[in-house]
Amino acid sequence: MEINFLAVVVAAASALVLGFIWYNPKTFGTAWMKAADMTEEKMQGANMAKIFILAFIFALLLAMSMHTLSVHQMGAMGMVGGDIENALPSYNAFMADYGTAHRSFGHGALHGFFASIFIVLPVLGTNALFERKSAKYILINSGYWALTMAVMGAIICGWH
Repeated sequence: MEINFLAVVVAAASALVLGFIWYNPKTFGTAWMKAADMTEEKMQGANMAKIFILAFIFALLLAMSMHTLSVHQMGAMGMVGGDIENALPSYNAFMADYGTAHRSFGHGALHGFFASIFIVLPVLGTNALFERKSAKYILINSGYWALTMAVMGAIICGWH
């Protein structure tokens, strides 16, 4: 059981594509700008290359973590210390029986969605409360991450 790095890169890229759609003025962009107290002037003063490069790096980190969150076989690999070459025969027998169990796009999407609800929403929500942001701000941003993590989970879990 190895991490599929092509799937990780595609999952990370999906975060940027979905962000382009989600935060477009024709979808939630205008509402997000208002809720985030963002203006056109603030947006024009930004180093967009730096922002997109860092956003992609962060998306790569998140996509890497989706393996642990959505691919159950990663837990079996962890039980042998990650050294599958020297694992006991029982590991190979287990993987022969269950190596592809629950490895589907739908299963990954479900785990990605739940991870967004139980991890991202509390973090974003807590920050937004202390930053005095509105419920609309929380819903727009957490909605984006729910969709993004569902897509990432689907890619990571289903691509094998």
